[in-house]
Amino acid sequence: MTTHQKLIGGFRVNRGMLTTGAALTGIGAVVAATGATLVCVALANAGRGWIHRLETQPAELAHHTLHRAKAASAAGLEAWRANGT
Repeated sequence: MTTHQKLIGGFRVNRGMLTTGAALTGIGAVVAATGATLVCVALANAGRGWIHRLETQPAELAHHTLHRAKAASAAGLEAWRANGT
């Protein structure tokens, strides 16, 4: 048995290769996390710019839509009451 191998439960493990593989896996995880962060930042910036270029802001659009939904609901209730009596 060489010095860089160890007998573990019947397996001969090359500790140098195992250490190198673990280190490369860790480095790969850091690189992947950095890439994912950059993608998220790029998408957030693009979305922020898109919202700023809209003619009607999303909050205002939601307010108008809610107002229309309430009016339609009231009209439907009134029609139901008128036909139900």
